[in-house]
Amino acid sequence: MGVTAIMTKTDRDRISGEVDVADSKRYESASRVRQRISELETDAEILKKNHPDLYEELREAVCDE
Repeated sequence: MGVTAIMTKTDRDRISGEVDVADSKRYESASRVRQRISELETDAEILKKNHPDLYEELREAVCDE
């Protein structure tokens, strides 16, 4: 079993176009991902304050710097 990050396998398939689904299903997946991004912002602030090493790992994984 794989690890879920911001997107589930279903979200990845829908958003990438790997599966043929109605646009409403793609929008549904995109909406879920937006909610997770919002939660990720909260998690990042907690890591920044309480576990700077993990915060730095997260930042390096998602930033193009």
